[in-house]
Amino acid sequence: MKQFRALLPVIFIAAIIFHFSNQPYQKQDMRTSIGNYVSEEWVKEKLDFVSFDYAGKEISIESIGVAGFIEFFIRKGAHFSIFFLLGFFLFRALENVGISRKKAMLFTFIAIILYAILDELHQMYTGDRTPLVQDVMIDVFGGITAIFLRSILVRKKGS
Repeated sequence: MKQFRALLPVIFIAAIIFHFSNQPYQKQDMRTSIGNYVSEEWVKEKLDFVSFDYAGKEISIESIGVAGFIEFFIRKGAHFSIFFLLGFFLFRALENVGISRKKAMLFTFIAIILYAILDELHQMYTGDRTPLVQDVMIDVFGGITAIFLRSILVRKKGS
């Protein structure tokens, strides 16, 4: 029972990732809501200089508009955050069931990579979604950050 309880957050987070990966972009489009709550002038004044390439597409206020620009960062932040949570709780669950820290770190790292890849592949079959290697990298970075922070927290707690 303890093992199952330790895995509940992991199962829940994996299900959330699958759920959102299964939605077409139209159901996740936040641009109208962002436009209703954000001052375009203020954002343009503060961030108009920001411009970079992501997966072969220019990301700037000029190219995708204020709402699209903000939405981009929300979406990428969500990628990082949800995989951070997945990595954190998977690492914790593995340690809680008696797996050594090094093995738990390695297994969590591999699981994060595989789930990030599967998540992007799943998007190939979802309407209006584009699988991106760059998103896998953000996901994996979120998971690695969680592993790193969790290992520091456990080490400090043990001291």
